[in-house]
Amino acid sequence: MAGAQSEMRISPSPLTDAIATFAISGVVPSADARQVALLSALDWAAVTLAGLDEPVARIVREQMIDEGGHPQATLIGAAQRVTTRQAALANGTTAHALDYDDTHFAYVGHPSVAVFPAAFAVAEHSDASAEACLDAALFGMEAAARIGSWLGTKHYNHGFHQTATAGAFGATVAAGRLLSLTFEQMRYAIGLVATRASGLKSQFGTMGKPMNAGIAAANGVEAALLAKRGFLSRPDGLECAQGFADTHAAEAGDPSGAVAALGLKWWFVDVQHKFHACCHGTHASIDALRQLSADGASAKNLNAIHVRINSRWLKVCNIPSPSTGLEAKFSYRLTSAMALANVPTGALDVWSEETCARPDLIALRDRVHVTADDSIPDTAARVTLTANDSAERVAYVDLDQPMKIADRQQRMKAKIDALLGEDRSAALQDLGAQFSRHSARNFASEMNAFRHLT
Repeated sequence: MAGAQSEMRISPSPLTDAIATFAISGVVPSADARQVALLSALDWAAVTLAGLDEPVARIVREQMIDEGGHPQATLIGAAQRVTTRQAALANGTTAHALDYDDTHFAYVGHPSVAVFPAAFAVAEHSDASAEACLDAALFGMEAAARIGSWLGTKHYNHGFHQTATAGAFGATVAAGRLLSLTFEQMRYAIGLVATRASGLKSQFGTMGKPMNAGIAAANGVEAALLAKRGFLSRPDGLECAQGFADTHAAEAGDPSGAVAALGLKWWFVDVQHKFHACCHGTHASIDALRQLSADGASAKNLNAIHVRINSRWLKVCNIPSPSTGLEAKFSYRLTSAMALANVPTGALDVWSEETCARPDLIALRDRVHVTADDSIPDTAARVTLTANDSAERVAYVDLDQPMKIADRQQRMKAKIDALLGEDRSAALQDLGAQFSRHSARNFASEMNAFRHLT
């Protein structure tokens, strides 16, 4: 096997080599990157706890318990501990069950739900500190953003779910860093996960979407653990002929832009945290409509609502007439109606069949017209309200505008309060404040105990 590997013609792999070098480096993350990563850790913990009762979370959790295995890591929502791979799969699925986790628009992927479950599972098994786990997750999420950006819009628009595809590479980096992989081992791990990464947007609106995040986390854990044991793969599997990019409709141009200032400039600080419990592609339009409502616009006497967005979102969150809570999260028409009717889109219980069937919302929904406009960035939306007398009101919102860390912290606290209730929210935020004093195992165990609080 070793001989066959040494004889294989390996193509240049500047992206993989740069990511592997970064992954094992002693680079110290910026203070801003660490602050944002800690907020994402708390956000991940909150949405995971809040998603425990979702059917998809229960089904996958029960499956992991039935499979059995060595008690290596915490299975959130259960007393039993499971293997690292099982914990990553179930906890990643649960974290994305509500579709209420962070998004990075450099690749339109959800970094936390693919990377944190992998990092915590491996950190627990290797008895690493919570600080080391956070550091590894940050490296993994940075790698996911860089690789996802290189895979590009073409990859995403073709139907691949970047949370799962780029996320699997990020999970591998996080797990590999915690396992202290060498440069060569990290390359083999990345090459191996290139043949494992998967996830389709056609699953959006079903249980398959959240499981994509769990699969990414589990694949990353498995690839890193195997590489640690000496598993050999094609180390340029991300970039080679018939490799991942070549076979997954990636743009995959010159990688220099994707790795520019890697380790010096942290793309992850631009991650967007969700404050509406639906697809992030709908958030700019919701905020624009909230803005118009605050300025005095009324849902009464409206002739039409025009939502203009980048064309990439038409195949993501444009279900015209949703009938379930999951489908509602991917519907510009219904989320626009909900925003105009002052339905609290940050609450969980409004994403239901009952909301989809409300006559007043259906009447508003059917006046919403969604139009693609590629002059509008991925992160933005332009909304026009036309009254019966033809008067128009217009609002434009771009989520890419910088948000001060204090404002993020305030909005995150409000989100966690709403998700978990007073007792669990206070306990989680206290745990976060003492993050550096915990082992990863203790943090995960304490977090799991919060499910019993009311």
